[in-house]
Amino acid sequence: MERDGDQLSARPALETEGLRFLHVTVGSLLATYGWYIVFSCILLYVVFQKLSTRLRALRQRHLDQAAAALEPDIVVKRQEALAAARLKMQEELNAQVEKHKEKLRQLEEEKRRQKIEMWDSMQEGKSYKGNTRKPQQEEDSPGPSTSSVIPKRKSDRKPLRGGGYNPLSGEGGGTCSWRPGRRGPSSGG
Repeated sequence: MERDGDQLSARPALETEGLRFLHVTVGSLLATYGWYIVFSCILLYVVFQKLSTRLRALRQRHLDQAAAALEPDIVVKRQEALAAARLKMQEELNAQVEKHKEKLRQLEEEKRRQKIEMWDSMQEGKSYKGNTRKPQQEEDSPGPSTSSVIPKRKSDRKPLRGGGYNPLSGEGGGTCSWRPGRRGPSSGG
């Protein structure tokens, strides 16, 4: 009976020692790597969520494609709608091209007319610059003006600098530019 009592008392001691060992091991592991474990669990959760949504979308797309392959009417309707959309876009593009060509033709005609007027005025001995600007002003203001001062157009003004000027580029500025001093000791006496 003594042996049975020793075995009973020895068994809880082994269990408590095992629990203590487990507690010390797990406690030191969590104390050392606890934050890393928490962040890796969060990262795994986020990655799992992203992958699961992508897999669901992929499965749904696959099912849609399988259903569309089984129903040829849907495929034909999609192709007809696509062809109609392409045709409509092409017609719009062609209309824009025609408008652009018409504008270019009108501009060329206007330039040709101005050149003819300049030539005629030169043959008569008149200044041709004043005559070409006068009709443009008449076109801009068809009615009688109430003010005696006609505002100058912005397009007639001369720009202050050339179009390629950039003060931050360091080039094209002028003669004043900063240069670093010489390296080394000064040569003063």
